[in-house]
Amino acid sequence: MAADSIVKAVMIGLALASVLTWSVWLTKTIELATARRRLSRDLRIVEASNTLREACAKLQDADSDIAVLARAAAGELQRSQDTTNHDGIKERVGSLFTRIEAAAVRRMTRGTGILATIGSIGPFVGLFGTVWGIMNAFIGISKSQTTNLAVVAPGIAEALLATALGLVAAIPAVVIYNMFARSIMGYRGLLNDGSAELMRMVSRDLDRVSYMPRRHAAE
Repeated sequence: MAADSIVKAVMIGLALASVLTWSVWLTKTIELATARRRLSRDLRIVEASNTLREACAKLQDADSDIAVLARAAAGELQRSQDTTNHDGIKERVGSLFTRIEAAAVRRMTRGTGILATIGSIGPFVGLFGTVWGIMNAFIGISKSQTTNLAVVAPGIAEALLATALGLVAAIPAVVIYNMFARSIMGYRGLLNDGSAELMRMVSRDLDRVSYMPRRHAAE
């Protein structure tokens, strides 16, 4: 290659960024598809259950975020057996759900930030490599005291290649990032549906007093 070491470093960095983009795409696609499938399956289980106890029994071996929500709700109801303040219980369960949902979304978005970074700076890094390469080509012209294109054209062509590599790295990164953003939004919608269904189930169970202590039952 006729380009100098800085232009070569830029092109190698952009090539590695492109490889990283596609690696993230493959990994997150599998992760999101698996998580969404489990979430949809467990949401149907929750919707078919009449009580939280029944839902937790059916989700005993599940590891989806809805199963985590159900177990968290059951745990809070168990810890709140000594209180008759239903509104306070619902508020605490809702707070737990909010925290769990936020953690789930953070987990789903983990690794996608690098795509936004590559999409944002990739073209500029490529442009830097091009400018640097062309600048060195002109310096070479002045040193050789010739305007023969055969002498300077290879360096200029490879410098322009840096911009092309920047676009090759950035465009897929932006497209994949937006695709993941939509997928994560859909996942969050399913999770919200699950938490809403569980909150309704908690409310029904509290109205039935099925989780409240049966004090003085023998009296």
